[in-house]
Amino acid sequence: MTKADLIKAVAERSGLDRRRATRAVEAILDTMKNAIAGDGGVQLVGFGTFAARARAARKGRDPKTGAEIEIPARRVVAFRAGKELRQAVAARR
Repeated sequence: MTKADLIKAVAERSGLDRRRATRAVEAILDTMKNAIAGDGGVQLVGFGTFAARARAARKGRDPKTGAEIEIPARRVVAFRAGKELRQAVAARR
């Protein structure tokens, strides 16, 4: 599902016109991005939790030369699925 597909689905399910659905989806995504980028996270009960985590520096290999390189520490986004989402995915086997 793309962002355009999501906007279309929100418009259809909520009865909003496409312009208002677009603003609603973009507002939600922007709010989530700001919360995750800050020190907080986003917890949607039943769906899952988005949070930023620290990833330590590590050694890796340059695939072209095979030389060992240092991969710097950084923050990455992590998602942990909620119970209802896990069950819904498992039921679709």
